Amino acid sequence: MHKPLRIAAVAAACAVAGAALYGAGAATAGQSTANSTHEPYNIGLLVKDIDTYYGTAPDADGVYQASPTSPYAKDLASIDKAARKYIDQAARKAVRKHQRPAVVFDIDDTLLLSLDYEKRYNYTYNSASWAAYVNKADRPAVFGSPELVRYAEKKGVEVFYNSGLGEAQRTAAVDNLKKVGADVNLDAAHMFLKNAAAPPSYLSGCATPGAWTCTTVQYKSGTRKHIERDLGYEIIANFGDQYSDLDGGYADRTYKLPNPTYFVS
Repeated sequence: MHKPLRIAAVAAACAVAGAALYGAGAATAGQSTANSTHEPYNIGLLVKDIDTYYGTAPDADGVYQASPTSPYAKDLASIDKAARKYIDQAARKAVRKHQRPAVVFDIDDTLLLSLDYEKRYNYTYNSASWAAYVNKADRPAVFGSPELVRYAEKKGVEVFYNSGLGEAQRTAAVDNLKKVGADVNLDAAHMFLKNAAAPPSYLSGCATPGAWTCTTVQYKSGTRKHIERDLGYEIIANFGDQYSDLDGGYADRTYKLPNPTYFVS
């Protein structure tokens, strides 16, 4: 996962829930930037706010975990409840219209929580340390997300994954998703990862072998377009923790999961 604009937070943690669900035309809702003449937010206070929001605490092995009773967990539960209701209704509607319903999930901080990495590296990013962390395949689940994956499958909805992880991280991603219980459609036909060496033809406008210039939005929306137009599915819902996971269309509804720890443009 490439994180070009990693920062401590883009908004106060208490404002995250309000941007959990948004529709077309509101892709930047809840975002802010530091392009201002006034003094920026104090990063030390923001870190404290983030810890409070997640209920961050080390477990017996010294791994930082989020609390299941935290505001973060409560926000996720609210999103999960709304998503389940919608998936149930949208799946039945799609079948009546002779469509093939599908859902798309991002992976990092949508299904697998990287809070321990953020804490240990003080909310900074390094490609080598990040790759080593991902390859451990030991991240905990984002609360409720594996259950939501299985719920969609149970309702007859095809599950796809659209991640910024690289192709070299596929085995670790699959192993980690299996470990947390999101063991649904983890084959290459359903899990789309960045492959700069041999990009797919449907991304030819911004990626050729050895020359990847796709933005996150181009890559992810282009993949969703492929799922709908080439594979013949109707994406009823798209889930991600970044607005760039969701922008660009090709999804009937989008769900923004909270993540105040970094921003990916």
